[in-house]
Formats: sequence, structure tokens, C-alpha cells
Amino acid sequence: MITRKRLATGACGLLAALAVGLFPASATAADGPTAKEPPKVDLVLDVSGSMRATDIDGQSRMAAAKQAFNEVIDAVPDEVRLGIRTLGATYPGEDKALGCKDTKQLYPVGPLNRTEAKTAVATLAPTGWTPIGPALLAAAQDLDGGDATKRIVLITDGEDTCAPLDPCEVARDIAAKGIHLVIDTLGLVPDAKTRAQLTCIAEATGGTYTSVQHKDQLSSRVRQLVDRAADPVVNPVATEGAKQCANAPQLKPGLYSDRETFGEHRWYRVDVLPGQELRASVSIAADRAVNNDYGVLLRATTLHGREIVRGSEAGDGRTDVLSTGLRYPKAETDGADDDADAKPAAETVCIQVSNSFSAPASVKTTPGMPVELTIELVDGPDEASDAAAFGLGRGWWLLAALALVGLLAGLVWGWISRWRVSVWRTN
Repeated sequence: MITRKRLATGACGLLAALAVGLFPASATAADGPTAKEPPKVDLVLDVSGSMRATDIDGQSRMAAAKQAFNEVIDAVPDEVRLGIRTLGATYPGEDKALGCKDTKQLYPVGPLNRTEAKTAVATLAPTGWTPIGPALLAAAQDLDGGDATKRIVLITDGEDTCAPLDPCEVARDIAAKGIHLVIDTLGLVPDAKTRAQLTCIAEATGGTYTSVQHKDQLSSRVRQLVDRAADPVVNPVATEGAKQCANAPQLKPGLYSDRETFGEHRWYRVDVLPGQELRASVSIAADRAVNNDYGVLLRATTLHGREIVRGSEAGDGRTDVLSTGLRYPKAETDGADDDADAKPAAETVCIQVSNSFSAPASVKTTPGMPVELTIELVDGPDEASDAAAFGLGRGWWLLAALALVGLLAGLVWGWISRWRVSVWRTN
């Protein structure tokens, strides 16, 4: 009898195990996480008459855009739901009322059939007006619904021609809806007005603006933005730096955004524990016309103002974003504490962000230029051979190395010169 009960119990256990193995989804569906919605991207392309201009690597702007779209379509990640919308592609007339309605969904947002999408792009020819505002409104509708990551990538060579529907105001209205839709803008050989309008559109939704002069630059930037939708970046936390370290905000590891006017210095504070390495980087965007020759400086100092390490970068008018970074490893404390449970004291490091941008008198200085500051705290290097730990980033070691190299080069050059003179005299 006991044997039979044990056999029955074992059989029931075996059946239960088989049931769980065969039907795991139904058994745990209620408790499991819900599937994440695939990201959505709508490419909005200007097909107005001005796209006939042949000033991008000897090709027309339209040809460069088509080539870039084909390359992007080939490289789109499988998980991205891609759509294509045009503006100014169908109406060639002079009636503004009709021209400002000329926006069309060329390929619907959804799973991508690469052949069909390329075929649709191949049919495009520069035609009409530039209704950017209506196209953005329609693109927002293309992406409507669900909680997926949503991104509009606008490619145009001119400013909107359908005022009073200001595309910048349209972008602000889209941002105000709280649907987390980001608009990135790309200007093909843009003039000052186009650049200002596209920058305003991007800033209103937390997107980016890029000036494009070459076809490979257009292709790589659009691919980068599509990939960013598939693997979205962390949204920066808004902060406001102080004029002095004593009043500066305390930052933890993360991504932060701020604004700096021309030639301004801003301070932030970070606590670094013994054995940690502080890694900081900053980017400042020249979102308006600026004078040539500018720079950005990132410094780490003690509370008393002694410089620990710095990073700097300079530009000369051929870039829209200037970035630099620094690393500071804090050594482990020597000896054991009397209280084993006591936490080691953190060092407060002051971070200074400065810029040397300037602009013509006609350019507005407010609001300040966008600043992105990244703060990381990682485990410090184990060996002193690490470049940051060895002192290379502090400047003095690099200066000594350069002086030694210069001395050796001078000696070698002097010896070669004397040898050449002696040969000349002999001959």
C-alpha cells in the first residue's frame, strides 16, 4: 500500500513538472513583463523645387537625399518601425493654399519592406513648396498611439514657406502634448534663416540640429538617428550651474543639461570616494551664428581652488558641437580605520565649465547655448601605469615628456647639420 501511494505521488509530481515545462507561458503570463513596443521613426523629406540645386558633392540635393535614404533603408534595425513622409512632392503650381497642403505619407510607419520603400523613394522629383509646419503635424499623426519611442527626422534645404503656421510653434505644441516625440532636423547647405528655424524646431522637442554639406555626412547622420531610436539615449536632467563652487549644485552620476551664455563660467560639485575615478565630459552646441575661433574648457579643482586636472578643445567655425573631457582617479586611503564599519570620507570636487564663444552684435545671446554634462564614477585603476593615475592628465607629466622629446630632437638635428656641413667642406 505504501509503495502504491509513493508511486502515485511520484506520478503526480512527474505530470506537474511536464505541465509546467510544456506550458510555461500560460502558467506565468499574468506575472511576466509585458513586451516592449518597437520604436517608431518617421523620415520627413523636403521635395520642394529648391532640391534641384547641384551643390552637394557635384550632385543635386535630391540625388544626395535619395542615396542617403537607400543606405538608411538597408541599415534600419529589424525592430524599428520606419515610415517616410514627403513635403512639396506633388503640387507644382503657384497657389499657396494648395502648396501648403502638399504633404504625403510615402511609406506608412510599420514593419519595413526594404524593396517597396526604395521603390517609393525612387519616384520622387523636386516639385513644389516647403510646408514644414503641416508636414510635422501630419508626421506626429503618423506616429500617434502607443508608448513606443517616437522620432521624426526632418531633412530640408530651406525654411518653411507656409507661414503663419510657424513650424517652431508646431514643434512646441507637439512637445506640450507630453507624448515624448523627438524631432531631429538636418539642413542641407543651410542659410542663416534655415539654420535658425531648424535649430528652434529641434530644441523645442529635445532633438538635435545638424548642418549637412556632403552626402556621406547626410547618410551617416540619418543612420545614427534611426539607430538612436532603436537604442534610445538617456534623457538629460536639467540643472543650473552656479557662478562659484560654494553655491554649485551637487551632481550624481548621470547626464545633465544646462545653458551658458558667451564667455560664461559655470560650476558644479561631485563627491568622489577613495578608490573611485571621476570621469566627466561636456559638449556645447553652437546653435546660432558665432565668430570663428572658440573653445571649451572643463576643469576639476579642490574646494580651495587648486586645479586637479583639466580638458580643453578648440574650434574654428567648422563644427556645430565642441566637446572635451577629463578623468580624476582618487587614491585609496592608506592604513586601516579604527572603526571597520566607518565609511571613507568623500572628496568634493568642483567642476568648472567655461567657453570662449563670441558672436556678432546682431546675434541674440539669450537663451544661452545648450550644454550637456556627463558625470561617471567608476572603480579606480588598480595599477599606477594607468594614464590618468600616472599623472598624464594633470599636465606636468605631458609637459616634461614633450620637453624631453624636443631636447632629443634638437640634438639629433644639430648632429645631422654638423655632419652635412663637414661633408660639404670635404667635397
